Amino acid sequence: MNYKTILASVACVILFACSTPEKKEETTHARFEIETGVNISHWLSQVYGFSDRATFFTKDDVRLIDSLGFDHIRLPIDEKEMWNEDGTPIPEAFKYLTNAIDWCLEYNIRVLVDLHIIRSFYFNAGNEGGENTLFSNPKEQEHFYAMWRELSDTLKQYPTHMVAYELLNEAATENPEDWNNLVAKGIETIRKQEPTRVIFVGSNNWQIAETFPDLKVPEGDTNLVLSMHNYDPILFTHYKANWTEFKDFDDSVSYPGYIISEETYEKNKDTYPHFRGFKDGRNNYGPETFEAIFKPAIEKAQELGLPLYCGEFGALPYVKRENRLQYYRDIISVFKKHSITYTAWDYKGLFGIRGWNAETNTNTFLDTELAEILVGRK
Repeated sequence: MNYKTILASVACVILFACSTPEKKEETTHARFEIETGVNISHWLSQVYGFSDRATFFTKDDVRLIDSLGFDHIRLPIDEKEMWNEDGTPIPEAFKYLTNAIDWCLEYNIRVLVDLHIIRSFYFNAGNEGGENTLFSNPKEQEHFYAMWRELSDTLKQYPTHMVAYELLNEAATENPEDWNNLVAKGIETIRKQEPTRVIFVGSNNWQIAETFPDLKVPEGDTNLVLSMHNYDPILFTHYKANWTEFKDFDDSVSYPGYIISEETYEKNKDTYPHFRGFKDGRNNYGPETFEAIFKPAIEKAQELGLPLYCGEFGALPYVKRENRLQYYRDIISVFKKHSITYTAWDYKGLFGIRGWNAETNTNTFLDTELAEILVGRK
């Protein structure tokens, strides 16, 4: 019996137990029961040329994920990886998707299928020069719903307690009502085909906790999960990330406590005058800080009687290892305190617990210490 099975039998951590007692008695839940998972990035999403699909993620990876104690994966998929530009599905890609789900079911690993990037919306378009048209073009919105109808047609064969959907990754629009309207119609589209499928929904502006008060979801739908993301303190978690505006910042950072010193701030403040994360580096970070950051999302979940999930968090390995591991311990302690289930970013990638050699298409290191922290063993 592996750790996941023991944890399930002893703790009985049931995701939908987060709803109020009254609602739990009155409604029937799909019971998508999860606690801790890992994102399968750069396979069917954000494929940057270093991942050979046939070898990058296989049944052996699912076996390893199970042995490490994770009980689910979040599986991002991109429109351009799954559909041609004319809207026709790519059979090979859909086969990889269903193969992955089949492997997971064999090991009792649950799967959250996340529509990560679509041609009309990319969460980082503002930083990379792209243009988002999803919220301004009704035709693109109809195409979005059509993709979900097609995904549902393919995936409705799977039991609701094993497979769930995430409507869209990190929506971002100036008017939160634009996102709320898309949420309502998107859920309605899926509900016509799958009345009890569990659907994860994040808030506007990259699913950050502070925007949860503006989020609206259909009333009375108890098969929903609220999903937040958190990369605070970003000056620490994304230290030396080459896609950020502070990629050239090379002064030291630390955690817990103050991410940068007052001296470092004064030295660099004119270089990053508009970067809020740089100013936040002067804050004192620890578990209490994470609780304060998560509070709006926690309160929204309590108000609606719905579970709360953190679908992405993590820190790059370019900081001191002891600092990085303490960050994971602290943020996970807050998740557990508030019954927030979670999925770390990521399995194989820059944040990953598993290394990958793109030249030889082979696995490299396995960070078992980090994995044990993520599943609560350490």
